[in-house]
Amino acid sequence: MNFTVVLPPSSRVGEQAGLLQQLFAGHHIDLAFTHAEQAKALESTDVLVSTAFVPVTREDIFCASRLRFIQVAGVGVDHVDLEAAREKGVIVAGVAGSNAQSVAEHVIMSTFALLRPLILSHHDLKEGKWNLPGWMGQAQELAGKTFGIYGMGRIGQELAKRLLPFGVTLLYHDLRPLSPEEERLWGLSFVSKDVLFKASDIISVHLPFTPDLYHVIGPQEFLAMKDGSIFINTARAELVDEDALISALQTKLLGAAIDVLNSEPPSAEDPLLKLPNVLLTPHGAGVTIQAQNRIAQDAIQNVLRFLDNRPVDNVYVGESS
Repeated sequence: MNFTVVLPPSSRVGEQAGLLQQLFAGHHIDLAFTHAEQAKALESTDVLVSTAFVPVTREDIFCASRLRFIQVAGVGVDHVDLEAAREKGVIVAGVAGSNAQSVAEHVIMSTFALLRPLILSHHDLKEGKWNLPGWMGQAQELAGKTFGIYGMGRIGQELAKRLLPFGVTLLYHDLRPLSPEEERLWGLSFVSKDVLFKASDIISVHLPFTPDLYHVIGPQEFLAMKDGSIFINTARAELVDEDALISALQTKLLGAAIDVLNSEPPSAEDPLLKLPNVLLTPHGAGVTIQAQNRIAQDAIQNVLRFLDNRPVDNVYVGESS
């Protein structure tokens, strides 16, 4: 059987390739790092192990005459044309929750970096500026703040668990509220979307992206947010109207931490790169070494299930979907 494994550029590529060869001895494995390399390999591929860094389009799926199974090595599958896979009879599966802890920690790190102007202070000191008065006029505690979580899936839940000891008021909104027992356990209060944006000092987004959620956060939501509040997005760029975010950053928000961008990597002219109150990271909130290891293990186990004709986990398209 032929495999195509799509990997992001990494210092661990050699290690990963060696591991794959050991696990799937007797099978042919092609490694791909770009869409062009993936498309070429798909001409003779039975199993595609995909990552969010390279899209899997309708054309890709229909040109891959032998393709039977797509295993996404990650928790989001919006880079795969699921309707095309359904039409072609290709099973698509993901992994669930493998990076939830890493994303939750990233959100907390980003919150503190913005509440206490760490980035600006760091650059000031490296430029020879001792701006203690500026620090004294800006640095804030997290305790006593109202923290809003938009989306209470696995990541939202991991975030809530970690925030509770900091003495915050925890609000959340989701289409499927938690049980009263879970809300009591993590100190959460369910509120409407409108209340979430009006009442929170910090809002962190943890929604999956679907077409009906395109720009679900736009001018109305940012206008409702408090002056001096913080916005964090580690989910998907398409959820947020970027023009509205930029306007809010220029007029009322203390800052934003953005891990997902409309164009990745961004162009040098991207206006978000020019704002001093934005903390930017390269779509890496969930990409710790530990999370990568969990994702790889979960993806490998699912591929082995497929090869053994056993039911696979976390199916998005297939017999159980």
